[in-house]
Amino acid sequence: MSRSYDYLIVGAGLYGAVFAHEMTAAGRKCLVIDKRDHIGGNVYTEKIEGINVHRYGAHIFHTSNKRVWDYMNSFAEFNRYTNSPVARYRDELYNLPFNMNTFHELWGVTTPDEARAEIERQKREAQLPDGREPANMAEAAVSLVGRDIFEKLVSGYTAKQWGRPAEELPAFIIKRLPVRFTYDNNYFNDSYQGIPVGGYTAIIEKMLDGAEVRLVSDYFADRGGYSSAADTVVFTGMIDEYYDYCYGPLEYRSLRFEDRIMDTDNFQGNAVVNYTEYEVPYTRIIEHKHFEFGTQEKTVITYEYPAEWKIGGEPYYPLNDDKNNALYAKYRALADEEDNVIFGGRLGEYRYYDMHQVVAAALDATRRELEG
Repeated sequence: MSRSYDYLIVGAGLYGAVFAHEMTAAGRKCLVIDKRDHIGGNVYTEKIEGINVHRYGAHIFHTSNKRVWDYMNSFAEFNRYTNSPVARYRDELYNLPFNMNTFHELWGVTTPDEARAEIERQKREAQLPDGREPANMAEAAVSLVGRDIFEKLVSGYTAKQWGRPAEELPAFIIKRLPVRFTYDNNYFNDSYQGIPVGGYTAIIEKMLDGAEVRLVSDYFADRGGYSSAADTVVFTGMIDEYYDYCYGPLEYRSLRFEDRIMDTDNFQGNAVVNYTEYEVPYTRIIEHKHFEFGTQEKTVITYEYPAEWKIGGEPYYPLNDDKNNALYAKYRALADEEDNVIFGGRLGEYRYYDMHQVVAAALDATRRELEG
């Protein structure tokens, strides 16, 4: 290939699309490639039975960053969807996030003081040392919500999701889950939240307008050729793969999805139901029509199965424990020596980014580029 582009963007997901849009608007010429046969990365949605199906798991856009919210709303109108998942443990149902509805269902308490007192009692029974930060996710969970909730709603789900017990996971993971002492089932604390009317794919199409896009194009199948086509490479894939796993592979978790079209207009009454007992092999069932208050005659559900990641598989979540973060630091040091390569996104930066964080990071990267 001749050097005819300013930027080669590897990955047509959210990070790559934002970067391409901003650079195209600034007069730069961008080539976007993706090994999949569609744009959008993991936020890709497709219509089945008239329903926008989230092909790679539930994606609810939420943020307290007004700049990011306004930016996304420039590409689509967002509905008023509020994420209020339900947790199922055997035949028991609990509201998520952990709130007064959850505490009342478990313990019969009706006031925040009663709930806090029960959590403190369970912490004492667990004999967690006072004054010390929790050493792992199990300790952090008991500190936040008590032993009962940990055993019913956290332990089994965590072991499935991450492929290891909570005692072997870093404490920060549970801190992503809000805990509140109000009767509020809204999962997120952010100021803005919703689902784009018409799905995420339409947003990505608008973002990529003006850039050249090539699908079913694997960067590593012709790395030299692709890299020589542009002054700068924006790489949103796995940073360890970019460096041929020279320090060894980073660890990720993968997912497997099983879709079913159901001959009913309402299968479970909620967009997301988590299955928290370890013996149930899937972590959740997603009913996509409820993201957009659908009234279609049929419904589409997706069983989500966690899986161990292996080289050649699809990585979804970086495993940010101490061992992997130390390994990533070695790859990051290599990346810092690059003059014409930008690493971005959940895989390129080995961070557990949410969508709004991906957008903010991509906007910051374009600003730095344009400011020179």
